[in-house]
Amino acid sequence: MRPVSIHTGAWRYPGAWPDANFNFAAYKHFARTLERGKFDALFLADHMAVLNMPTEALKRSHTVTSFEPLTLLSALSTVTERLGLIATASTTYNEPYHVARKFASLDHISGGRAGWNLVTTANPDAALNFGHDEHMAHGERYKRAREFFDVVTGLWDSWADDAFVRDAGSGVFFDPDRLHVLNHKGPELSVRGPLNIARPVQGWPVVVQAGSSEAGRQIAAETAEAVFSAPSTLADGQRFYADVKGRMDRLGRDRDSLKILPGCFVVVGETLAGAREKRALLDSLVHYDSAVASLSVALGVDASRFDPDGPLPEIPETESSKSGRERAIALARRENLTVRQLAQRLGGYAGLAMVGTPASIADAMEEWLATDACDGFNVMFPYLPGGLEEFVDHVVPELQRRGLFRREYEGATLRENLGLPRPANRFFPPRP
Repeated sequence: MRPVSIHTGAWRYPGAWPDANFNFAAYKHFARTLERGKFDALFLADHMAVLNMPTEALKRSHTVTSFEPLTLLSALSTVTERLGLIATASTTYNEPYHVARKFASLDHISGGRAGWNLVTTANPDAALNFGHDEHMAHGERYKRAREFFDVVTGLWDSWADDAFVRDAGSGVFFDPDRLHVLNHKGPELSVRGPLNIARPVQGWPVVVQAGSSEAGRQIAAETAEAVFSAPSTLADGQRFYADVKGRMDRLGRDRDSLKILPGCFVVVGETLAGAREKRALLDSLVHYDSAVASLSVALGVDASRFDPDGPLPEIPETESSKSGRERAIALARRENLTVRQLAQRLGGYAGLAMVGTPASIADAMEEWLATDACDGFNVMFPYLPGGLEEFVDHVVPELQRRGLFRREYEGATLRENLGLPRPANRFFPPRP
C-alpha cells in the first residue's frame, strides 16, 4: 500500500475512496478484508519527504502523503489477529536504536506479526529534511545499511528470551546474566545498547528488502527473509530469482529462508475485455503533469525538458535509485516508447501486471510459481476498496481450489505463516 494504491489515478477511479490515505476506518476495512483473504501481510511503503516533483504534478497525486507507518500498523494490530504488519524504515535517515525499538514494540503489540522493510532512501529531497545539504552516495547508503542490519538485529538480541523472571517473592524482575550490552563501534555506526525492550516475540521481526541493484541483491542474499522485487516479465523474474538464490548458495544460506515476492499489479474482470477496460480507464485518469514527474523520479533527471513525442535520450547515472532508472530505460527501449508513452505508463504502473479473469490471473501466478520465478507475490490493487475486494472474493478462491494458497493461517506469527524459522539469539544459546 503506497499509501493505499501505487497507481496515481487510483483515487479518481469510480467508486474508489478518495480520502483513504488518512481515513483510519478505511484502513481497518482494508486490513480486515486482507485477513479474510488469508493474506500473509499488509505492507506499507513509506518515503521520507514529499516526492521531488513540481507542484503541478504533486497536486494531482495521492501517493505523496501518508500516515507514519509504525503508528498506523500499531493501530491496525488491534483490529486484526493473524495478518502480518510490514513497514518500511530507512537506514539512511534513521538511527538503529530507533528502528530496533519501534519494530520490537510492534512485534509485542501485535503478538509476533511485525516485519521491517530495510531500505536505503533514494529521494535526494529527504536529505534536506534531516539536516543534510547533499544526499548520501548510493554505495555509501548500502555500506551503512549493511552495518545497520547488524546493529538492529544485535539490539533485538539484547535480552535472552528467559531474561525476565519477574519473581515477586525475591523481588528480582530480570536476571542480569541474561542481558547483553552490544557496544557496537563500526565504520558507520556507534551504538552502546542494550535495547530497553524485551526480545521480540518472533526473536526478530521478519526482515524484508526491496532493492534490485547489485548492492541491493547482495544485501538481500546476506540478510533478508523476504524480497520485494520488480521484474516486468517472467524471464526477468527467473533471472532475478536465480541470481539472488545463487548468492545465498554461495553464502551457505538455506534457499527457503528467503521468499522472493515480485510486485504484481492485479486488475480483475469478469472477462479479459472487461479487465482491460478497467485498466484503460484507470490509466486515462493519470494527468501528463503527474506522469512526466513520475518519469523524472524514476530516471533521477528532469524529464519535462525532453521532447514528449521523441524517443528517450541517453540518461546519465545519478545517485537516485539504480534499479528504477534501469527498469524505465529498459521499458522504453524494449517497446520503442516515446517519452510521453513511457511517462504515461510510469505514471500509472509500469511493472508486472496481471489483467484478466480470476482463472487467467491464477494461471499466470501458477506459471511464475512453477518455473522458479518467485515464491509468492506482493499484490498491488488498482483502486480501493473495489480492487481489493474483487481479488479476495474471486482470485483467492480460485487459488485455493487449485491448492496454491492456504485456506487457514498456519500459525499466529508472521514467521509461522511465511514458513520462516525463529532466529536463535546470537548472545544466548538455548539452555540445556
